Amino acid sequence: MKTFLDWTAYRDAGMGDAYADIPKTGGDFARAVSVCINSHRCEEKRKGVMCPSFRVTGKVPYSTGGRIRLLKAALNGGLGDSPFTDLMLADAMDLCVACKGCKRECESEVDMSMMKIEYLAQHYLHSKPSLRTRLLANLSANLQYYGCFRYLPTVLNRSRLLSRLAELLLGLSAKRKLPELAQHSFEKRHVNKTSHPQQIINDLPLAGEVALLLDTFTNNFCPENAEAAIRVLNKAGYVVHIVDHNPDHVDANPPLCCGRTQLAHGLVEAARKNAYRMLEALLPHVEAGRLIIGLEPSCLLAIRDDYKFLDLGAAVDKVASHAVMFEEFIARETQAKRFKLNFESINTDVPLMVHGHCHQKAVGAMKSMRKVLKMIPELKFEIIEASCCGMAGSFGIEKEHADISMQMAEDALLPALRKTPDARVVANGFSCRHQISEGVQRSSVHLAVLLDEALPV
Repeated sequence: MKTFLDWTAYRDAGMGDAYADIPKTGGDFARAVSVCINSHRCEEKRKGVMCPSFRVTGKVPYSTGGRIRLLKAALNGGLGDSPFTDLMLADAMDLCVACKGCKRECESEVDMSMMKIEYLAQHYLHSKPSLRTRLLANLSANLQYYGCFRYLPTVLNRSRLLSRLAELLLGLSAKRKLPELAQHSFEKRHVNKTSHPQQIINDLPLAGEVALLLDTFTNNFCPENAEAAIRVLNKAGYVVHIVDHNPDHVDANPPLCCGRTQLAHGLVEAARKNAYRMLEALLPHVEAGRLIIGLEPSCLLAIRDDYKFLDLGAAVDKVASHAVMFEEFIARETQAKRFKLNFESINTDVPLMVHGHCHQKAVGAMKSMRKVLKMIPELKFEIIEASCCGMAGSFGIEKEHADISMQMAEDALLPALRKTPDARVVANGFSCRHQISEGVQRSSVHLAVLLDEALPV
């Protein structure tokens, strides 16, 4: 079996352990699967994230351990000659939302998110990706090359007839609204790619230089988040460089994209090409001593975590060690006494509810979120104890997943928001904000927007 992802990090997994139960085929991928010790902890509804589909169905095959047992059967020949087309395995993997909760909460750190990517890539050897998969996975390129694609969500949201047609032809749920794009992307709004604190403030010394990763979702759907982040960083004395194409690269026309949407849909080779280009754009900033700051958790963490599975060379570790989320950066710089900005209090009478993106929780970044929120004087906030919001990229807008997506949201997130109807909501994940909007008809904002409001005059 030839794997699509690089599983060599697991090469020594189970060595010398007579009870490791390593499958007969699959090489290092089989060793990754075998790290599960079958404790059944994932089959209990504890606090935390894993596993959203098991939480709402109670069905063991939808737990991390249930999927592991099916993968072991596949690699041991128990599911036939074409195991990656087996219907039981397909059903179990289909409802994995790649939340990464298992990587943090499982005592063996099972990485089902990456295993699902490998599964999908293997599955495509026997069945071609659907038109919907290709459209959604290649979102960044489609938005740049096909002008009509930018208006498609708005058109479908306004026409019940067309939304039903899209459900029939593309499998996009007619029950759900699609996220609509901003009138102008960040790149269209801003020609200058470097923002200097001297343009905004002169009473603070230069704190340093950083590079801001302009992901597909921030750029096209919510450019105000990048603008707010830049204002905050500039006010604190940081020069902000927007990560852009390497102008000397011959293939500089495609939009710069981390490839996370392609990875999520199992299109590994396409994701690898984007990852190479992204590393090429990031490396000069890292070599210049700049940290890479991300606003969208899944995109930043694709670079910091997922790229290690793509066999991209030595640059991966170098860039990954310099990649941080917005809240992580501020918390780290504050502790180092370089971030000296004093925020002002805002809306002290209005409580704040905070929903963490699954990937934020998976790397423990909610601690940084809490520290940064405490920097706003008199702010009263509560971090919602919830699993995945259920949107999970495109999962929630897909016809066959729309209902269970909303069930995941109703497990804890939406009830918590309904109990506090007057509270503001902060959610850093683009998908999370859309799910909240759909579920309780309330807007939510990125942390950068909240901090921008608290900037001193």
